[in-house]
Amino acid sequence: MPKRDYYETLGVQKDTSKEEIKKAYRKLALKYHPDRNKSADAEERFKEISEAYGVLSDDEKRQQYDMFGHAGIKGTYTQEDIFRGINFEDIFRDLGFGDLGGFGDIFNLFFGGRRKYRTRKRPVKGQDIRYNLDISLEEAYRGVVKEISVTRNEVCPVCNGSKAKPGTRASSCPQCQGTGQVQRSTRTPFGYFTQVTTCPECHGEGTIINVPCPECDGRGLIRAKRKIEVRVPKGVYESSYLRLPDEGEPGERGGSPGNLYVVIRIKPHPVFRRENSDLFVELPVQFPQLALGGEMEVPTIDGKEKLSIPPGTQSEKVFVIKGKGMPNLHGYGNGDLKVKVKVQTPKHLSKRSKDLLEELAKEMEVSTKKKWFIR
Repeated sequence: MPKRDYYETLGVQKDTSKEEIKKAYRKLALKYHPDRNKSADAEERFKEISEAYGVLSDDEKRQQYDMFGHAGIKGTYTQEDIFRGINFEDIFRDLGFGDLGGFGDIFNLFFGGRRKYRTRKRPVKGQDIRYNLDISLEEAYRGVVKEISVTRNEVCPVCNGSKAKPGTRASSCPQCQGTGQVQRSTRTPFGYFTQVTTCPECHGEGTIINVPCPECDGRGLIRAKRKIEVRVPKGVYESSYLRLPDEGEPGERGGSPGNLYVVIRIKPHPVFRRENSDLFVELPVQFPQLALGGEMEVPTIDGKEKLSIPPGTQSEKVFVIKGKGMPNLHGYGNGDLKVKVKVQTPKHLSKRSKDLLEELAKEMEVSTKKKWFIR
């Protein structure tokens, strides 16, 4: 039997807002929830309106459905995909159904039999770790291998993460019989409602540790300092980060470890300033060198270069030395070195130097005498 149109299922129009779609679903959920409606088709109807809400409350799925209908949804999403990301817990709690225990239980409620609540906590990926690594501009230029020391949680080597003392074992939780959840039925004017919550005795684990491991005190983890080798590529930028997979905190219940993110911080350089792959340097020169021209040595990140200054060069002029900047992190070659020449005025002059400058000033018709201005 072909599925009904999702909009028709919820009793809304195609241009209905997400908020109105949510209101329509809440109204129908209140009417058809199997704990409230005992008719033979209530559970199937509840499943139908929930599927419609799962699609129409998500912008991407709704657009796919509007363009291609049910075929677009069936060919793109699984049933789990339809419900992932929808906060059904809040909706059901507002309707008086209590804590349904997470997405897995909601999915079981819809598609695996509404009394199948025997679910355990799922594996959880470990937390990521951030580490700030300070390097010099020269190290960023050449690339470098650094050994860092990271303090993190690691699986207890004595109990191998079981939390129990070696030679002992965990026992099934007597309160939830190993399910990790407890159920409570409440009678209301609308009928009986079943509330499923995390077991307070075992905190959802389904087991009880009778004799904790003495090494980790029953945590299953210990704090340890680990040395890790980090390869920093040449040309790396300030605030770039290197991702080291599985070097973060360990996962829970068989989950994969987190990642280690090494954030690069480049220390200020006394000579060079960096912009992207280019380097900038200021070169102090004397007036005669600018006026008459000449050849000077310029510092670079890996040595020195000759720079020819044409006669009559003005102060603040920028010369470009190709390929003497930083390596390109995402390509080939290097950036440029940009040299700004700045005239340097001598602070102490000999008498002969003063006489020569006075003579030059007269030649250039430049007055060096003090002038008094009366305002």
